[in-house]
Amino acid sequence: MGSSQRQLVLPFLLLLALAGTALSGVQEVHNVLELTGRAVNKLRFSTDVASDKYTPPEEMDPQYWYNIADEEITKRLELPQPNSQKAKNIIMFLGDGMPLATVAAARILKGQRQGNTGEESSLSFERFPYTGLSRTYCSNSQVPDSACTATAYLCGVKTNIVNIGVSAAVEYNNCSASQDPANRLTSIAEWAQNAGKSTGIVTTTTLTHASPSGAYAKTANRMWECDTDVTNYGVDASSCIDMATQLVTQTPGKNFEVMFGGGMGKFLPNSIVDSHGKPGERSDGVNLLSRWQGLHDGGVLVTNRNQLLNLNVSAVSSVIGLFQSQLMNFHLEADDTYQPTLSELTEVTIKKLSQNNENGFFAFIEGGLIDYGNHYTKAGYALDETLEFEKAIQLARDMTDIEDTLIVVTADHGHAVSIAGYPGRGTPILGINQHDTDINGVKYSVLNYAAGPNQYLDETGQRIPLDDILGSDDAITPSYISKDQGVHSGEDVGIFASGPQSHLFTGVMQQSTIPHLMAYAACIGSGKQVCDN
Repeated sequence: MGSSQRQLVLPFLLLLALAGTALSGVQEVHNVLELTGRAVNKLRFSTDVASDKYTPPEEMDPQYWYNIADEEITKRLELPQPNSQKAKNIIMFLGDGMPLATVAAARILKGQRQGNTGEESSLSFERFPYTGLSRTYCSNSQVPDSACTATAYLCGVKTNIVNIGVSAAVEYNNCSASQDPANRLTSIAEWAQNAGKSTGIVTTTTLTHASPSGAYAKTANRMWECDTDVTNYGVDASSCIDMATQLVTQTPGKNFEVMFGGGMGKFLPNSIVDSHGKPGERSDGVNLLSRWQGLHDGGVLVTNRNQLLNLNVSAVSSVIGLFQSQLMNFHLEADDTYQPTLSELTEVTIKKLSQNNENGFFAFIEGGLIDYGNHYTKAGYALDETLEFEKAIQLARDMTDIEDTLIVVTADHGHAVSIAGYPGRGTPILGINQHDTDINGVKYSVLNYAAGPNQYLDETGQRIPLDDILGSDDAITPSYISKDQGVHSGEDVGIFASGPQSHLFTGVMQQSTIPHLMAYAACIGSGKQVCDN
């Protein structure tokens, strides 16, 4: 390894050490050096050095994306309109890292768990009346991450990879640019609050993870989750406000009535042991949970399933739930007496937000560990998380009135996973394709990843039989490119909609148009509104 390569790799290893990453549970997989292209190794025999990713200048202006959204909404309004209903409530469900291949595979697994062949099954959101496609690229990357996409589908503006809540004029790790008012964006959560709606965020990752942070944070580095993280990336934490602090002290985060997820350590000083037995991660000595409590008279903290399910939502003003020190555990690995399911989090969220507010509510609910199952190339985990996700969506649809509640389901980006090779009906989706072989006569798996940690090759480089290896939920699915983890993909992802104005969520659209469409349906924000008609 050359000196220039060591300079790129060692900081990341140091960050892991400084963060005190635990050896159990779901581990963080996102390396911003890789996402931004700064971790690339020189190709053998090549003298080329990777340059920073290019951003088209016009895309640095947020108005560029607002104009595109206006055009895409206008085109849809030129078509016959089935109804003119206004959405009182909006629930956005986000399947992180959920490509259409994962949707299809989860559908098959659902049916096979029920004793059927599987292909004929369907997920709850696949039964929604309207579907479309979202274009997921970000301003400087063909294949996006969860930060630039969250900025698109929550703030209505595409930005550079790793950015959250700021325009593409902000470069990676540039704190001063992220604080420039001209570069800072507002989210649909803030638009909803301005209209008097109740708001909440739910995730199975951390409350400061990229996806939920799109609702409230403004940052040039998705990893700035607490002050220690900011310092670890070489930035002055006293002048650059971390995302946990933004959530607790700034608009719109401080106004959320519901916040459910993991990541308790980001809110507590490293001198305190949290409710899950691990030390906090903050270096500034600030207890943000105490600060939150001081700002929310009648606010309640819950940290486990029992506390959540026994919560009297009508007796509290707001609630924050932190169910793990870091990321929440995969459903298949979780202690179900301790960690609530996504459906349980969804049920309490809707009950709380739907109380005593004639203006309605906006909720963002993320199945965040679909992405991690795919990064681990453990397809069984990714599919199980998708099935937990679809259960929560069905519950939400059952709990709400289709006449006044718009539910939009989508993904932020895909993963490079495929279903291929002509397997027969009913072939176990996590197993071996019994109806085809490679050129050497070796059968191969139904699911495969483009990149991942295990190619299952023998000492001569030939593929080995997988009959005794695959089939279990925790098996590592084969991949073609040797890499420590699976990678995102750049194809379009699905959009599924039900409720008022759901007919507008059809066709192919920029991902950044999604919040503008939701705002149109609910008559919030500064753009077109169904109430104008």
